[in-house]
Amino acid sequence: MDVTEAAARILRDLRAAHGPLMFHQSGGCCDGSSPMCFPQGQFRTGASDALLAELQVEGVPEPIGFWMSAAQFELWRHTHLTVDVVPGRGSGFSLEAPEGVRFLTRSRLLTDEEDEVLNKTGR
Repeated sequence: MDVTEAAARILRDLRAAHGPLMFHQSGGCCDGSSPMCFPQGQFRTGASDALLAELQVEGVPEPIGFWMSAAQFELWRHTHLTVDVVPGRGSGFSLEAPEGVRFLTRSRLLTDEEDEVLNKTGR
């Protein structure tokens, strides 16, 4: 999983304003299919969620957990995801909304090598 430089800039600003961060992508309709950014621990995850990655962002001192509903992960498990940001308003609950941007995930199919690693780790 990767983060674009544009998304990293926003994440650095959000980290400075809100402290440690996390993402959750539920897979529901509308904004539920976009990654939502919260202060770490503000969104309660559970057995129906999968931790996909601990994103390392230059200038952010700790990893940013990226969670996805397990049901959505089953549909996306053979894709490489990249967190990006685009102009516009996403959900009112996601930290970037007041900045006039919204996070999104871009995806591509995994290479054979990436898929092999995924099958070995179960993630």
